[in-house]
Amino acid sequence: MEPLNLAEAQQAAARVMARCDRLAEISETADALTRVYLSPEHLQANRQVGEWMAAAGMRVWQDSVGNICGRYEGQQPDAPALLLGSHLDTVRNAGRYDGMLGVLTAIEAVQALHRQNLRLPLAVEIVGFGDEEGTRFGITLLGSRGLTGSWPESWVSHPDGNSITVAQAMADVGLDAQAIGEAAREVKDIVAYLELHIEQGPCLEQEDLALGVVTAINGARRLNCLFVGEAGHAGTVPMTHRKDALAAAAEWMVFIEQAAAKHGPQLVATVGTLQCQPGAVNVIPGEVALSLDVRGPEDRALAELLSALLTQAEAIALRRGLSFSAEEYYQIPATRCDEKLQAALSQAVTAVQGRSLSLPSGAGHDAIAMAERWPVGMLFVRCDRGISHHPAESVRVEDVALAVRAWTKAVSEIALSADSTGGQRVA
Repeated sequence: MEPLNLAEAQQAAARVMARCDRLAEISETADALTRVYLSPEHLQANRQVGEWMAAAGMRVWQDSVGNICGRYEGQQPDAPALLLGSHLDTVRNAGRYDGMLGVLTAIEAVQALHRQNLRLPLAVEIVGFGDEEGTRFGITLLGSRGLTGSWPESWVSHPDGNSITVAQAMADVGLDAQAIGEAAREVKDIVAYLELHIEQGPCLEQEDLALGVVTAINGARRLNCLFVGEAGHAGTVPMTHRKDALAAAAEWMVFIEQAAAKHGPQLVATVGTLQCQPGAVNVIPGEVALSLDVRGPEDRALAELLSALLTQAEAIALRRGLSFSAEEYYQIPATRCDEKLQAALSQAVTAVQGRSLSLPSGAGHDAIAMAERWPVGMLFVRCDRGISHHPAESVRVEDVALAVRAWTKAVSEIALSADSTGGQRVA
């Protein structure tokens, strides 16, 4: 199947943008978009997206963890599926494209098949995940981990800010926590998972490109770090006698910035929090606690950078007569996108915009969970100044038109190259 022609793509893009606007109206507050897992707004958004799926020729259902799902049958009714998706939940005071753009563009890909009465060797399924952001319960990827069957048992008793547990919230909307396992899909039933998403970064904009192909979703390590020196009177302790914890932390922070850049353009390191004790204008800081967030698309390079940063912190502390300690409290490995899916997406992108750019994702996505069971591929769409999780989130309609063309071509080519008996040639 060739990419949609320009007029068809423009019409599809206009539909996607209008539907993003419609979903943005489904919010718990009128003045800011907020739609959280298992809220009335979540279920309303599911109903609306389900109607659009049905209009595109899909069989529609809501699964046992609250994902809205649709299936467009293949040439054989029992064919395995190529799964497309993203999420429908938001952060608080969100933008209208993060997550939703991927679901709605997927519907347009199926709509193109339905309009031409075309069936592929694979079925095409779409899922609008109910929770990716973790806004309500502080635990993420509930929707996608429903499909992979990897919900920890403890999740059902996890409370929200109003002490309502996940199990109670499910019961309030007619779902049964005892039936969570029914959402899990058999490995043989899905060939691969594809996700389209706004970039949430400036790389495509800097390259003046609408679309890019994701190589990997960055792994991350987060640590709580502590420099301990000696507090003292700001006016009486000579500079040469000081054990200033803040000065040590500041020296380390400059090193972090420089070292991350030297280790590679795809590695990032951030000190996001800093607390000084005793925190008085006339007292030398005796203790400084700070956070460290390090991310990158390759686990080995990430580990090497982190090791270099911690070694330097210890050296700074030793030279200054201080102590340094660090405790890691969060770790997630990098998620590599499937090479053959990357190639197929790159070919489709090149066909519609002349060239393709490969880049990692610094943010997490449902593809992290899905990659535990199936090959995954991701397509990024340029967003204005890289802004996301904010009302200023913005995409161009002409970029969405290119995305629809590339997505439609890629879906068809991947499905045609797959083995409809249940095996796959994409992994």
